[in-house]
This record gives sequence, structure tokens and C-alpha cells, in this order.
Amino acid sequence: MQTTRPVFLELWRIKLPIPAVVSILHRISGVLMVLTIPVAAILFHTALSGPDGFAAVASIMGSWPVKIVLLVLAWSLLHHLFAGIRYLFLDLGIGLDRPAARRSSWMALLAAIAVLLIGGGLTL
Repeated sequence: MQTTRPVFLELWRIKLPIPAVVSILHRISGVLMVLTIPVAAILFHTALSGPDGFAAVASIMGSWPVKIVLLVLAWSLLHHLFAGIRYLFLDLGIGLDRPAARRSSWMALLAAIAVLLIGGGLTL
């Protein structure tokens, strides 16, 4: 019996539609935010422990690698918000046809980047 399925699946060669990309990024952004909760709690606790702890956290937060991480986390929050709103509309039956789903996917993806650049990404 012969099948037409690919034998070797190369994930980097698969061209996913934009709604699938937004869905995957929505999941990744949610995981990123959940994983940073303990780190944020530890930094918050250290900053509130006293002037020395606050100075230590301030010096950590001032470094450029941490600023890049904060920029990624800000994107994560914004993307998760806009994609989540998109999924709420899809749950209501709005935008289920293919052209509307593609449009709303692009809107969610670009809105997160635009708000990040306009709202606060440039201040980091």
C-alpha cells in the first residue's frame, strides 16, 4: 500500500497560514507570561526588602539584556491580549470565514507590534 504522506517531515519548510501562526504565538506568549511570574515575584520581593535590595533590582533592570527581555514580555502581553480578543470574537461566530480570519489574524499580529512601538517600546 503506497501513501502520499511525507516520509521526512521538515517543520521549517511547512508554510503555515497566518491564523495558525497567531495561534501558536498566542500559546507561546501565554507560557512566557506564566513562566515570568516567579521571577517577577522574586524581584518584587527583593526590591521591597530595603534600599539595598531596591538598588540591586534597579541595577538589574537597567541592563540592556533585561530591557530586551522586558520588550519581549511587553510584546507577549500585547499579543496575548489582541489574539485573545480575536478568539473571543471567533467564539461568538464573528469572523469565521477564511478571509475574515486572515484579516483578524494580521490585525492582532500587527496591533501588538504597533502598540508596543508607539506606546512604550521606544522608552526602553
